[in-house]
Amino acid sequence: MVKKWRIGLLCGLAMLAGGCTQLGYFVQAAQGQLSLMAQARPIDDWLADPAAADKLKARLARVKEIRHFAAHTLGLPDNGTFTTYAELKRPYVLWNVVATPTLSLQARQWCFPIAGCVNYRGYYSKEEAQTYAAALRSEHYDVQISGVPAYSTLGWFDDPVLSTFVEYPEAELARLMFHELAHQVAYVPGDSRFNESFAVAVEEVGVERWLDTYGDEKMRAGYRAQTARKQDFLALLLKTRQALQANYASTASDQQKNTNKMQIFQSMQEDYRTLKQGWGGYAGYDRWFAEPLNNAHLALVATYHDFVPGFRALLHQEKDLGKFYAAVRTLAALDQSQRSQRLAGLVPVIPAPGQAVMAEGEGLLAHNH
Repeated sequence: MVKKWRIGLLCGLAMLAGGCTQLGYFVQAAQGQLSLMAQARPIDDWLADPAAADKLKARLARVKEIRHFAAHTLGLPDNGTFTTYAELKRPYVLWNVVATPTLSLQARQWCFPIAGCVNYRGYYSKEEAQTYAAALRSEHYDVQISGVPAYSTLGWFDDPVLSTFVEYPEAELARLMFHELAHQVAYVPGDSRFNESFAVAVEEVGVERWLDTYGDEKMRAGYRAQTARKQDFLALLLKTRQALQANYASTASDQQKNTNKMQIFQSMQEDYRTLKQGWGGYAGYDRWFAEPLNNAHLALVATYHDFVPGFRALLHQEKDLGKFYAAVRTLAALDQSQRSQRLAGLVPVIPAPGQAVMAEGEGLLAHNH
C-alpha cells in the first residue's frame, strides 16, 4: 500500500508539473511500475519452487552472491533492491525515445518529478514508444528507440532482478547491478552526466573487484576482450560525434550540412565493418548499426563518458570506497558548474582508462531512471 501511495503521489506531482497533456504518459508509467511490482517474487521463493528451472535457480543463486558482494564489499545500499525476481514476457522492461534536431547533437529533454530533467522518455510498451517517436519525426527530429533491460527507481521501490538481464554473462550482470545500485548512493536531479558517469565508475571498480575475488582466468579473459571491444566502439562513436559537431558548427548551408551528415554516417558504417574484422567477426553491435543512423544515436555518448576519468581519479585520491562515496555526495551538493569544474580538475591525478559504454549490443542507454 505504501508503494502504491508513492506511485499515486508521483503521478499527482507529475500532473501538477506537466498538466493534462502529460496525464496519459504518467498513467502508463504508473501502471507499468505497478505491473512490475506485482510480478516480482522473492528470490528465495524462486529457489524453493520445484517448478522453477534449474538454470534459473543457479543464476538467481549467483545474483544473491553478487548482491551480497555489492553491499558488504562495495558498500552499496543493503536494501530490498535486487532481492526479488520478475519473469517478463518481453525482451526489455522499457523502450527509451531519444530525439535531437536534424542538425544538432543536443538531445531534447523531458522533466519529471524526483528524477529531474533527462534526455530520454521511457515507455513500458514498444508500440507506445513507436507512436511517440513517429510524432517527434513529424516535427523533424532525429529519433532513436532503444530497448532498456533495467532501470533504477532511486530507492523509492525495491527494484527486482528481471528476466531481461538475468542471463547476461556474469561480469555484465554484476556490472549492471552495481551501476543501478550506485544511483541510490548519489543522484542529482537534472544532471544525467554526473549521475551516469558516477555509476559507470562504480560499475567498473566493482567488476574489477568481483573478478579478482570470484573470476577464473577464462572469465577474466572474456571480460578483457569484451572491454576492448567496448573501447573500440566508444572511440568510433566519439570520432563520429566530433565530425558531426564540426559539420554543424561550420558556415556551410543546411543542404551541404545534411549531405556531409550522410557521408559521416556512411564512413561510420565502413569503420565498423573494419572493426568487426579486427574482432574476428564478433557481431554484438550489428543490431545497433542495422537501423538508419542519425544524431539521436550519438546524443548520449557524453552522458556516460565525460566525467568517468574524474570519478576514477577521485576514487584513487580517496582510496576507500566509503570515503569516495562521501566525497561524491559532497560534489552532488554543489551547483552543476562547480561539480563539472571539480571533476575536470581531478583528471590529471591518474591516467584515465578507456570507459565502458553499455552492455554489448543493447544500445547506448542500457538503463533508465
